[in-house]
Amino acid sequence: MKKLSFAILAAGTFIAVASPAAAQLGAGYQGTAFVEAVKNRDGEKAQAAMGDNPSPAILNARDGDNNTALIISVARRDPEWTGFLLNKGADPNLAGKGGDTPLIIAARLGFDEAVGWLLDMGAKVDATNKMGETALIAAVQQRQTPIVRDLLDHGADPDKTDTAAGYSARDYAQRDTRSRDILQLINAKKPKPASH
Repeated sequence: MKKLSFAILAAGTFIAVASPAAAQLGAGYQGTAFVEAVKNRDGEKAQAAMGDNPSPAILNARDGDNNTALIISVARRDPEWTGFLLNKGADPNLAGKGGDTPLIIAARLGFDEAVGWLLDMGAKVDATNKMGETALIAAVQQRQTPIVRDLLDHGADPDKTDTAAGYSARDYAQRDTRSRDILQLINAKKPKPASH
């Protein structure tokens, strides 16, 4: 959490007072304004849209592509906004376009800091997108060794299969001859016993 605290302090420069008019508007407008402010990295407008006591409806509002502000900040590998949003209470498990959760996106992009923060904030390690991919599968496919290690340390299941190809993270690692270190990490985790 020390790294997240640093990002929160950096993001703490986003200080503004919500205007009474903004506070009176509905959450729909405020949510849209909030997401747009995050997209534009406009701290004053984001703070104004949130108000003094940001509601989950505003923090977890979605854009036209069904992405939350947290997904947007993770996708652009933005540690300041990602830390700021997590500190304010953005839901780390809300999926966006294609069903990707912030954790899946961070794992795919190699955004190590965000992976750690999301896991610390309760992101579901084995959540899947619409193709059944987990963050671990995404990290293995992109050969993100440190993230694979972190996900495994947080209990990611290397044998959970996707629906796209029917392969697990272990299967993908075995098929990729360029990442033997990832296969070694996965093989150090014993398969879970089959449930009856």
